[in-house]
Amino acid sequence: MNSIKDMMKLYAVTDRAWTGKQTLLEQTEAALRGGITCLQLREKNLSRDEILKEALEIKDLCRSYNVPLIINDDPVTAVKSGADGVHIGQKDMSLYQAREITGKNMIIGVTAASPELAVKAERDGADYIGSGAVFGSTTKNDAKPLSHDILREICASVSIPVVAIGGINRNNILQLSGTGIAGTALVSAIFAAEDIENECRYLLGLSERIISGKEATV
Repeated sequence: MNSIKDMMKLYAVTDRAWTGKQTLLEQTEAALRGGITCLQLREKNLSRDEILKEALEIKDLCRSYNVPLIINDDPVTAVKSGADGVHIGQKDMSLYQAREITGKNMIIGVTAASPELAVKAERDGADYIGSGAVFGSTTKNDAKPLSHDILREICASVSIPVVAIGGINRNNILQLSGTGIAGTALVSAIFAAEDIENECRYLLGLSERIISGKEATV
């Protein structure tokens, strides 16, 4: 597996709102073929048993592409499915509680929208920070916009990787240049795309430009 920092380059977060022509598993494989570097399984409306079944299928798929699987909010399912990690928000259980369930080797990401929360998460043992919503959000109605100045401060305040999330797409992603992020997390920009595989290839190239510090235009 790549380093956690490398995992953040193009971090895909699932949302079955755009399934139809393809199943979520088919969409996920297209994203993997396109070069995503991490996949978070986020399910808000399924039972734990249904999520576990789905996680087991997606884990095997991710393994075949050597891409880590992160489970949203649920360390128990993460452990049962053999996933690589779990991501928890500020309103979820504490990192300490999550670590008690996962053990010391599983990756834990934490949402943080301020330098203070990011520093606390790192101090408590988080492996990476998710920060947003950098351009608002089409998937979370309660997501508050995060200024790029604050994002820059968050990145400067911690030594662990920070991934930006929230409304990011091919038209605005390059505006995140110079913030210090290790990569971008995308939902609809990937899973609502007509051609997920090729869209991921394009987005990965843009994300790598940000990380390398090279200026580019779309």
